[in-house]
Amino acid sequence: MILDKELEKLSHLTPPAADPEARARALAAAMQAFDEAENNAATAQGNAKGWRQSSIINWIWSPAVNKKFLAGSALATLLVIPAAGYLTFELTRNQPIVDQERVAGTLSKNEVPKPTGRPAEPVAPAPKLSEAPTEENRPAQSSAADSAQVLQDKQPQAAKSAAELRAEFDAGEIAGLTNRSKSSAVPAAPGAPQPQLAEPMAVAPSPVPPAGGRVQIQLDPSRERFANAAANPIKSVTTDPVSTFSADFDSASYSFVRRSLTGGAMPDLQSVRVEEMINYFPYDWPRPENADQPFKATVTVMPTPWNHDTELMHVAIKGYDIAPALAPHANLVFLIDVSGSMDEPDKLPLLKSAFRLLVNRLKPDDTVSIVTYAGNAGTVLEPTRVAEKSKILSAIDRLEAGGSTGGAEGIEAAYDLARQAFVKDGVNRVMLATDGDFNVGPSSDEDLKRIIEEKRRDGIFLTVLGFGRGNLNDSLMQTLAQNGNGSAAYIDTLAEAQKTLVEEAGSTLFPIAKDVKFQVEFNPQRIAEYRLIGYETRALKREDFNNDRVDAGDIGSGHSVTAIYEITPKGSPAVMNDDLRYGAASKAPAETSDSAQQGELAFVKMRYKRPGEDESALITTPVGDANTVASVDAAPQDVRFSVAVAAFGQKLSRVPALDAYSYQAVADLAAASRGADPFGYRSDFLGLVRLADGLSQR
Repeated sequence: MILDKELEKLSHLTPPAADPEARARALAAAMQAFDEAENNAATAQGNAKGWRQSSIINWIWSPAVNKKFLAGSALATLLVIPAAGYLTFELTRNQPIVDQERVAGTLSKNEVPKPTGRPAEPVAPAPKLSEAPTEENRPAQSSAADSAQVLQDKQPQAAKSAAELRAEFDAGEIAGLTNRSKSSAVPAAPGAPQPQLAEPMAVAPSPVPPAGGRVQIQLDPSRERFANAAANPIKSVTTDPVSTFSADFDSASYSFVRRSLTGGAMPDLQSVRVEEMINYFPYDWPRPENADQPFKATVTVMPTPWNHDTELMHVAIKGYDIAPALAPHANLVFLIDVSGSMDEPDKLPLLKSAFRLLVNRLKPDDTVSIVTYAGNAGTVLEPTRVAEKSKILSAIDRLEAGGSTGGAEGIEAAYDLARQAFVKDGVNRVMLATDGDFNVGPSSDEDLKRIIEEKRRDGIFLTVLGFGRGNLNDSLMQTLAQNGNGSAAYIDTLAEAQKTLVEEAGSTLFPIAKDVKFQVEFNPQRIAEYRLIGYETRALKREDFNNDRVDAGDIGSGHSVTAIYEITPKGSPAVMNDDLRYGAASKAPAETSDSAQQGELAFVKMRYKRPGEDESALITTPVGDANTVASVDAAPQDVRFSVAVAAFGQKLSRVPALDAYSYQAVADLAAASRGADPFGYRSDFLGLVRLADGLSQR
């Protein structure tokens, strides 16, 4: 009771004016504690002085609302007024601070938010200024009388020393300031919590923008993009007898599918490209005897495992394999995305390990350059001979992620370096490694396609390597690869990097033919209908086949390409289209003096250009009864396994023709034709089929 009366008296008293010297000492102690905490924290990336105004607010505000701090402390009275003045000074300073711009939301209203690649951690909102103060959010008192009012409700406590205050700060708000990236040279990783000024500004964290640039806030935790392409339809030979498409050297889709299935989910339908799944595996197709003809075609016609009334026409080519000792010198430019979205274990760290594997595979006279991009492009390593391997590996090890993604400028810089170190009669290639997120500068698929199309005229090939999940732009990767004399692969594990960049280095790095096109003409006297399995994104117009200005896929040393048609023989009950009453079907077949043509099922044509040449050459292969086998079991082992992969891809794509064909049937066909499997790829495939079977029955 006595204490209450004393407190009641105190509540009506006017506190004496603070001694100027005591006030100065108190403020100096507080500022020293703040400066020491800030100096021990990692520098805020993108800001030379390492200050963040929102952090200063939290530092001043937090102790003011701390019950223990305000209760009975004369030091609190001395600190509040100068602290408020310092806060006002900081908020009105004219010096721009990057993090403040991000938190305050300086983005224009027309900018579209983009995801960071992982969910933002929740950040507790600061109290709104319009709200009445509570015990939890009470602001610092602005006068000595207000401080006395607080004493009315609290037990008096001894004033705390500056060291004790600093300990409290370190345990609370200031502890949050030290949770920053280890390097001040690289912007903070996306997904790290950021302070807020008010509840309406609750935005997901985003990479620190580069000087003179502006970052786009990313909200959606997943924005993977795949090209939207429907499965090829059944076509009537009487009205559409010719099928034309570009060869495909990519393998990314299989890795996407594997990532999804091993992660416990069925893959996105648009991520499944059946031709890439088929061509993921090495096959022992017959190959040409010498380099005069870069590849050889082998055709097999067999019964369709999932439809006894149709047949499969299996077309396979194998490229000439250059002996390692005869491989031309390589001039490689690593164009590496080091933006903030790459700061994930399966992105930049995996990328660095993958490129280390590749460097160890190269010859001493090969050349490597490194360009990075994150907002602005920079040359990390000028053209350097692999004989100086330690210098190259050291440059790779120093890479760190941070910033927004401006890939167009990086592409320009990479091609400039490739031209600078150009090797005549050698391999000149830019190797772009990214998660596919281009959000600064020219970033539309069409803009980047135009840039790549201009660069390919210089005789420089392109490889696109995708990394990571949640932010992957596969659609863009495909656009760049298909329009830049290139190929695309997806690296989800170090084992996949070993396969792509080491075991298949010849086919990855050394092209033997470019602009490879297929055209198949079916004989309407023998075949009623056909359906090309896959290659939806590789379709060409009929007239494109003979047009050497039209770009197409490329084939590397020892690489194999497989295409499979499901064909319906004339008179089969599986025919889906009625004969035409008017038109070609009602007319008598044209007479021909060549009886051999009447017995043909189809005629396969292939066009290609040698590297460095602009005029194409033609290879033709007739398909007849001599190419036909009576049963599935009679087909070559590799043919059967590739057909099993084709069936699996179609089931994942939900092609209606495979509805009645079970995953178990796919597994049985693959197991019976697995054959030699030195790297375990085919055994792993069987495991994926079983996973899909289990997931589809949930």
